[in-house]
Amino acid sequence: MAARLERLVVLPADDGLRLDVFVARRLPELSRARIQKLMSGGHVRRAGAAVKPALRVEAGWTIDVEIPAPAAATPRPEALPLTILHDDADIVVVDKPAGLVVHPGAGHAGGTLVNALLHHVKGLSGIGGAERPGIVHRLDRGTSGVMVIAKHDRAHRALARQFHDREVRKEYVALVWGRMPAGARIDRPIGRDPRHRQRMSSRARHAKTAETRVIEVTPLGSVSLVRLTIGTGRTHQIRVHLSEAGYPVVGDPLYGGARQRVPARLSTLVKLDRPFLHAARLSFAHPSTGVTVTFDAALPESLNMVLDALRSRAGGP
Repeated sequence: MAARLERLVVLPADDGLRLDVFVARRLPELSRARIQKLMSGGHVRRAGAAVKPALRVEAGWTIDVEIPAPAAATPRPEALPLTILHDDADIVVVDKPAGLVVHPGAGHAGGTLVNALLHHVKGLSGIGGAERPGIVHRLDRGTSGVMVIAKHDRAHRALARQFHDREVRKEYVALVWGRMPAGARIDRPIGRDPRHRQRMSSRARHAKTAETRVIEVTPLGSVSLVRLTIGTGRTHQIRVHLSEAGYPVVGDPLYGGARQRVPARLSTLVKLDRPFLHAARLSFAHPSTGVTVTFDAALPESLNMVLDALRSRAGGP
């Protein structure tokens, strides 16, 4: 991956801003620490000369920000436990556990799904690069469930096209706060939250379309067990949509779903160390045969125990 050059023109509304503030506003995907590091390394320039963070910008200036390509590390195979639901010459389908990051990245050099795949599976597509072999789509770290992995480039291209064209059916199970109505459809664009960099939201200036549909609801007192399908696959999509609709996913600290004070009958929910969100079913056309295949991942035992406790206290089945 080559270095990226961002050429930023200072607008009248930006006149007088500190340079680091200006860059942060125009490139919200970069953290303040990352911006400071770029400046100290001479990667932020005006008229070819490196500039300092405290410089006050003037309307009409052009600021060049060079973003060096990240150094890609080649992941190593690791003998991590991995549940394989299906394995053939084209694809492997796994049940990703909660807590497992999909691929190496900042803060996660190892111990990822990719490291496990390299140990358990021979031959993976290289389209995703050395650090993401076979990876066609992702699940959040705290989300468990079905994922399909490509074993060669032809399968990778076929699957990637289906995800892009929204031909893959993805169903999730979530436990949410509140009594959610059945049949709800949430259609809100999603992008990086302008005020909280770790979050996504519909308030983003450069949001992308996102659609979530509730297909089944089981009331459990003041919480609801819901089954959903998503037409798109934006980062944190289900968590954002449900939270903004007033029904945050139980156990999700980032979007208001982790609560410490709850009624005694809901005390089991406080013990959750992950969001109650599970990718339960994945359907797509097999890359070789074109026949639609469907794979299911059972709800993890830890989440089933939560449901059993809720039903027991409510006196339900």
